[in-house]
Amino acid sequence: MIEKISLSDRLEERLIEFAARIIFLASKLAKGFQGGHITNQLVRCATAAAANYAEARGAESRADFIHKMKIVQKELNETLVWLRIIVKSGLVRGELMTEVIAENKELCRMIGASVRTARRRGSALTNP
Repeated sequence: MIEKISLSDRLEERLIEFAARIIFLASKLAKGFQGGHITNQLVRCATAAAANYAEARGAESRADFIHKMKIVQKELNETLVWLRIIVKSGLVRGELMTEVIAENKELCRMIGASVRTARRRGSALTNP
C-alpha cells in the first residue's frame, strides 16, 4: 500500500535534509578561527530553520503560525548570507555550493508562499 505524504511532511523533510547537507558542508570548512566562526553561524541558522518549521506546524493560531514561519524565513535568509560569504571567500568551491544555494533559495520561496497563503486565508476569514 502506498502511503500518501502530506505537503507539510515533505517540506519538513526537505528542511531536515537541507540542514544535514549544511552540516556536511560545514565539516569541509577550515578549522581555524574564520572557518570555526562561519561553521558555528551556518550550522546554527540552517538547523534552526528545520526546528522552527516543526514548531510552526504545531502553532496555536494562524498568527502564531505566520510568526513562526517568518522566523523560518529569517533563518533561511541568514543561511544564504553565510553561504554567499563562503563562496566569496573561496572557503568551499564547486557544485556542492551551487546545489546548496539553489535549495536554500527554493526553500525560501516555499516558506514565503506558505506565509502569503496563511495571510490570505486569514484575511478572508476576517473580511467575508
